[in-house]
Amino acid sequence: MIASGVGRALAISLLMAAAGARGAAGTRNVLIVHTDEHNDRTLGCYRALLPPPQARLWGPEFEVPTPNIDRLAREGVRCTRMYAATPVCSPSRASFLTGRPPHQTGVPRNDLPMRDDAVTFAEVLRRQGWRTAYLGKWHLDGEAKPGWAPKRKFGFEDNRYMYNRGHWKVLEDGPEGPRVKTRNRSGEPTPSLEGADERSYTTDVLTDRALEILSTDRARPFCVMVSYPDPHGPNTVRAPYDTMFDPSVIRPPPSWDPPAPTPRWAPPVPGRRWSGEAMARYGGMVKCVDDNIGRLLAQLERDGRLDDTLVVFTSDHGDLCGEHGRHNKGVPFETAAGVPFVLRAPGVLPAGAVVTQALTTTDFAPTLLGLLGLPAEPSMNGRDASALLRSGGREPPGWRRVVYLRGSSRTPDETPVWIAATDGRWKLVLSVSDGPWLFDTVSEPDELRNLVNVPGAAEVLRALGRALIELGEAAADPALRDTTLRADAEWAANGGQGPMPPRPVQSVRDGRRIRAAHDNDDDERD
Repeated sequence: MIASGVGRALAISLLMAAAGARGAAGTRNVLIVHTDEHNDRTLGCYRALLPPPQARLWGPEFEVPTPNIDRLAREGVRCTRMYAATPVCSPSRASFLTGRPPHQTGVPRNDLPMRDDAVTFAEVLRRQGWRTAYLGKWHLDGEAKPGWAPKRKFGFEDNRYMYNRGHWKVLEDGPEGPRVKTRNRSGEPTPSLEGADERSYTTDVLTDRALEILSTDRARPFCVMVSYPDPHGPNTVRAPYDTMFDPSVIRPPPSWDPPAPTPRWAPPVPGRRWSGEAMARYGGMVKCVDDNIGRLLAQLERDGRLDDTLVVFTSDHGDLCGEHGRHNKGVPFETAAGVPFVLRAPGVLPAGAVVTQALTTTDFAPTLLGLLGLPAEPSMNGRDASALLRSGGREPPGWRRVVYLRGSSRTPDETPVWIAATDGRWKLVLSVSDGPWLFDTVSEPDELRNLVNVPGAAEVLRALGRALIELGEAAADPALRDTTLRADAEWAANGGQGPMPPRPVQSVRDGRRIRAAHDNDDDERD
């Protein structure tokens, strides 16, 4: 019997350490490969699930071979309806790491610092004995650019090769650590491609450093996250990837010139010009990423650790790549809000399974911990989808099918430009700048028609409207306090009965806020 308070504390510590050791010994290593602004139709394993017009959106002769990501899908689980909780870099990354919706992390838009009290899955694993490391773009430490090795590590013990912002193409190791090699006349770093080769191109450098980390300290399980800044713009890539695809055969997607009316929350960009050259280089960036994933898998295989490692491939958000007359992200269309999500873990996840249920980045942290046999942190209010993934898509009891998405906002308490609810097929979008839009992403995957008034829409509107109110209130989203959005949500929850709520006259301030949100979502300055 332990009589003293010190003795009791020691006993508790020993019990916790033993539990952590058992968890570490009986679970797996973790390798997360995370890209930036990635359209999943550039991946063979996702194209294979689509009809030809969707799989060959940019023409029948443009196809990016991705054998290594395809291998992960063939030997693991691919999810077809994974969404960014907010389809912008910083908010999505914050939700992915913490299991909380973006406005609860302090990061409802780009370039804001994550809250000091945010607990990430890496912090949970670090406490349990995992060796944790992060390499690449972080984008959760405010305005710092590049901002190497932020002081706040959020559970990633080794963050030497973590940098905050920017899409730098050429890196090197300097006297004080990693740095951007290309500089302008004032000595400031630039995203120039000058001098890039397989030893200095950012994707290759991050892979090299990750391989070094993976080869050390075999005594502890590892959790390594590699965050490649590609294929986010600027669309440039080193040789030979820069000439790997023929731009003359790449054409704009069918919705490049969308028919009217178009949603006010995603108007086509005025004066837009299609560039097959830019899309060819986008494909080159994707191919370079896939080749480097092959290097990571090959080393794990040589070391005999691949089958003891949970490998995750995903991204922070998609890229429209010309659909709806737009590029980039920030809107709730499928190829902007949707992200690839592939997991491989032999003996834990079934090989070749395709999971079609809707998930969001908020679900990732509790799901990862669930797959490792660990409880989620109490602050994580995303869903643990580990049982869904383990079963290859059979819904566990009480599974909630509808997920909630939101646009970005300048502050956590500001109304976002839009909110949305989707069950993976039907999607309801409400906005301060337009009336409700309803899409059927299965029968009309181009998302060109508003179906709110078609026969039979009432039940869909009712289900999504009620879910949107329930989920928005559970997330304490200020959007549900906005009179316009609330009225639209209640109209939908009533099955769209009665006249649609009147639209308020948009003030100059509202117009500026909406434009500012779009500017923040669509630019390439971060």
